[in-house]
Amino acid sequence: MNPHISNLPSAASVSAVLDALAFQYREFSIHALPATYSNFTHQVNAELKDGSSKRIVLRRYNPENYEDGHDKPRCEFRALKLLQKAGIPAPPPLLLDDTGELLGLPGIVTGYVKGAPIEPPTEAMRWGELAEANARMLARIHQTPFSEADKRFLMDDNVEVAWFIKDGRIPDYMRADPDGEMVWQLVNERWGRWKPVEPRFAHTDYWSGNILWHGGDISAVVDWEEAGYGHPAADVAYARMEYFLEGLPAAAEAFLRAYEAEAGWSLEELALFELAASARVMTNPAGWFTRPYMEARFRRFIAGAKDKLLASVG
Repeated sequence: MNPHISNLPSAASVSAVLDALAFQYREFSIHALPATYSNFTHQVNAELKDGSSKRIVLRRYNPENYEDGHDKPRCEFRALKLLQKAGIPAPPPLLLDDTGELLGLPGIVTGYVKGAPIEPPTEAMRWGELAEANARMLARIHQTPFSEADKRFLMDDNVEVAWFIKDGRIPDYMRADPDGEMVWQLVNERWGRWKPVEPRFAHTDYWSGNILWHGGDISAVVDWEEAGYGHPAADVAYARMEYFLEGLPAAAEAFLRAYEAEAGWSLEELALFELAASARVMTNPAGWFTRPYMEARFRRFIAGAKDKLLASVG
């Protein structure tokens, strides 16, 4: 990481944000929140002059992890507005700073939402038990309305989730994986050849770390910097892969049944999207296989998807 990029927002930046939000404050404190390498996320607690307090969240996007042609601040801010309108639990969008004039880096400011993610492996059983609730939430997300104008800010998931076939050559990391060449070939041969489906609003990174729980319910789905639209099987495939990696295949099946029941449609192309999802793991297997048996579970996930795909095409 570039040593000149500070993870901590400056006090001047926080003051500028609070002023922009018209908060009459006496003092504030800054606290780091869990985030990915792609962004720096901090909670700000502001004590107001009237004796009350406000909590907001600053999300600043790391320029070392930008993607060409993808405006993360505008994407996430637009997505949060759509979700708020649709009644989906997500952080309320408060301020967009796509130039970094206030925050020091391009980013957004949202309201704070109480809650914490369920963290396998210590809470793996609970994560499995909540598979149906997770699935119903994803089905609601996929029913979020969006317009042609919104597409300008969102990712085209039908392209992005198969990034590894874009240039027509198998990437080195897939060539090095025991199943990589097979996955690349099957996805490359069949991608985009499915029966037309209505594009759905998508999260693109729907997993346990991005779902906050409070009081037994989902309080917010977070991290919308890769929000997109496309085939709904992409989100379902990625979510199911996590259940397999955690040794919860029955939960993965419960997730699928609950999702299809809530959404009102079946995912005939799911196996192809599961193979595409597996490529994410291949980019950094050491980062994914952090415990015993995870790689073996991953191989079973791939084998099952391959068998379903080949059976479906005869």
